[in-house]
Amino acid sequence: MIIDCHGHFTTAPAELEEFHGALLEPGADVAALSAAGPRGLSDDQVREAIEPEQLRLQRERGIDMTLFSPQASAMAHHRGDPQVSAAWTRACNDLIHQVSRLYPDRFVPVCQLPQSPQAAPADCVAELRRCVEELGFVGCNLNPDPSGGYWTGAPITDRSWYPLYEAMVELDVPAMIHVSGSCNPNFHTTGGYYLAADTTVFMTLLSSRLFRDLPALRLILPHGGGAVPYHWGRYRGLAQDLGYPPLEDSVLNNLWFDTCLYGYQGVRLLTEVIPTRNILFGSEMIGAVRGIDPVSGHAYEDTKRYIEAAPGLDEDSRAAIYAGNALRVYPRLVGRVAEEAAGRGR
Repeated sequence: MIIDCHGHFTTAPAELEEFHGALLEPGADVAALSAAGPRGLSDDQVREAIEPEQLRLQRERGIDMTLFSPQASAMAHHRGDPQVSAAWTRACNDLIHQVSRLYPDRFVPVCQLPQSPQAAPADCVAELRRCVEELGFVGCNLNPDPSGGYWTGAPITDRSWYPLYEAMVELDVPAMIHVSGSCNPNFHTTGGYYLAADTTVFMTLLSSRLFRDLPALRLILPHGGGAVPYHWGRYRGLAQDLGYPPLEDSVLNNLWFDTCLYGYQGVRLLTEVIPTRNILFGSEMIGAVRGIDPVSGHAYEDTKRYIEAAPGLDEDSRAAIYAGNALRVYPRLVGRVAEEAAGRGR
């Protein structure tokens, strides 16, 4: 079985973004708009948005199931105030739930959080509980920089984040660390900001006591961990020089990396440097890079091809990356997989 841990609804109906625009209008009655929800978004509209691209490519590339969340660059936590973020987040998460209801064997819901530079991380707990306990979500995306590229808030290892982490541990759900759109002209959103954030967060985690305080907390670094695998020796050396435990003890019991690297060399490096038990299959399909590689003739984001070609992986290692590790990191996913397997057997 192949479980893609990194999928976003990048082909959502236009009515969703129209709703966001209405929320951001000066003088908008956010409470009334939120109560009414986005206009339209019928089941048929959702099917039309999912089937021609997301579902088609999922089937063509041999992916059985995708952990599916709202479009990351559109979380836009830096736009509007906490009330706008809460209304926008709820609408986005409800749409993801709608997708998972229509395709329960294909798309498993992961939520965004109603973060804002003006709000405490603890303010996200209620929406996380709603999504997990009422709607069956199995994880969340967590933005380490709601300011959109200016890093105005406290690091994610600050104790102000602990109430959210404690709720995650209680609910037994992990978080994928994922920034949103950049409003800082120094950072291109997908080519600069995403990868810089992944790299920055790793060093923050390395130099903290977060995982000692919360040993059951589970986090995923997307996009192959940014520059982390490439500079693994640097981080091992920094941990040693600064008096922190070895990386195997300080972070690798709580941190996983996905395979959203759009070239064979990157995936090969990842699988040679990072232990197999810490790697999750991901493709971020219809995401940052959507074109065809003129050298290989295949889509850059068809990451399964790179895993199949990686020389250091045997059958058991590939099985762990494709599904086994995800079932450990996302325990609420186990029931969904069992149901899907039972459906196959009928």
